[in-house]
Amino acid sequence: MINKNLEIATFANGCFWCTEAVFNRVEGVENVVSGFTGGNIKNPAYREITTGRTGHAEGIQISYNAALISYIELLEIFFATHDPTTLNRQGHDVGTQYRSAIFYNSNTQKDQAEAFIKHLDSEKAFNAKIVTEVTALDVFYNAEADHDKYYERNSENSYCQFVIHPKLKKLNTYFNDKLK
Repeated sequence: MINKNLEIATFANGCFWCTEAVFNRVEGVENVVSGFTGGNIKNPAYREITTGRTGHAEGIQISYNAALISYIELLEIFFATHDPTTLNRQGHDVGTQYRSAIFYNSNTQKDQAEAFIKHLDSEKAFNAKIVTEVTALDVFYNAEADHDKYYERNSENSYCQFVIHPKLKKLNTYFNDKLK
């Protein structure tokens, strides 16, 4: 049976290992795929993305049940689990491939994302202005299979310990009622 409530959200906010680990724990999220979007090279490989010369961002594509979690709730988690005020950077990950971006799939998503950013900026939710780009999704390329569920397979890796664990702690603290 096809779930008519299943929708797609596409986000970039730093390393896709981090973002995938966060959204895989959210109730209503059916699937999270790591990949690349927003650039100018067809079918890029991870080794090309890391150069920062493809224009692509590391991102995720989320299939979610809109009856269980809304796009706005996904935006809340997106903004709470990264720094949307740093241009082309998340912590030690630097380059356009680590930019904060929302790749919308409909005009409704575009309007909701822009309104959400405007609200956060007007409330001074962050110490600086949000630089998250809001762009129409063109094409999303899946990353190589060894990136799928990276955190689950490598949670003891030092990068995971240093970068992903704090994001998961924040998720557990602020969004415990939205977890699987």
